[in-house]
Amino acid sequence: MPEDLHPQVPKLRQASRSAVRELGMLRPTFLPGGCSQSQVHAMVEIERHGQLTVAELAETLRLDKSSASRSLAQLVERGWLRAVTDAGDARRKPLALTPKGRDQLSRINDAANRQVHGALDLLDEEERDVVLRGMELYAKALERWRKRAELEIRPIRRADDPAMARVIRLVMTEFGAVGPGYSINDPEVTAMSDAYQARDRSAYFVIDRAGEVVGGGGVAPLTGADPSVCELRKMYFLPELRGVGMGKAMLATCLDAARALGFTRCYLETLRSMARAQLLYRDSGFTPLAGPMGNTGHSRCDVWMVKEL
Repeated sequence: MPEDLHPQVPKLRQASRSAVRELGMLRPTFLPGGCSQSQVHAMVEIERHGQLTVAELAETLRLDKSSASRSLAQLVERGWLRAVTDAGDARRKPLALTPKGRDQLSRINDAANRQVHGALDLLDEEERDVVLRGMELYAKALERWRKRAELEIRPIRRADDPAMARVIRLVMTEFGAVGPGYSINDPEVTAMSDAYQARDRSAYFVIDRAGEVVGGGGVAPLTGADPSVCELRKMYFLPELRGVGMGKAMLATCLDAARALGFTRCYLETLRSMARAQLLYRDSGFTPLAGPMGNTGHSRCDVWMVKEL
């Protein structure tokens, strides 16, 4: 258990348990449908999307595929779901609601809506807004934590080079950072592990998601500058990683490595179009500079920052 546990944790967990009990989620079936909570969620998602495969539902509901398959098979047997043909992909076997299934889901929704409406009716308008906003924020935070827990920051390996090169090129192309004067053209892009193992006082890390490299970042001496200054180099993530806190985690890893390597300042260059990255750097103690330091060769960068370590 973390030593710096947020003081709200016990109370929030108790509130969550109370809500789960009051919503009836501990009961084996949800009345009036007589099906499990996971089956209710599955029907809701199928109605929302029109049709979904077992694999897509398992991912959406955070269930293993075998459990989802057994649960959905029961709904097919009841005549609430049916398999449909995907004209665009014969291998895809989606499920859709039958008329009987839509009728059952309508009854379930009516019962659930009455319950939630009755609870909200006991609150004033401001309190209702607070409840909604709090639930949205908490659900989003839980999603971000789940995604972050699937990720690992580790030193780069030679086998990571092709994937990391792809990440760098995809992200830089996304922001229009192609052509002369951009780091996308640096020779090291195609062999990041060799470049950082061969260079003194340098380190490069990747973000690993179940064996897939989805981001990276590192530090190395700033070319043409005092030996006490390092450069934050090629910190890029695929879009699906943004917003889950990995930028802050990777930056902290790189700065810790820089201190361990004996640097006392960290310099970086970026682009004005990368506004979220700049916000991260400012929040982490980097301050803007009027012009570049050293000689990186990246003449198209138009934002320069430095941080005392």
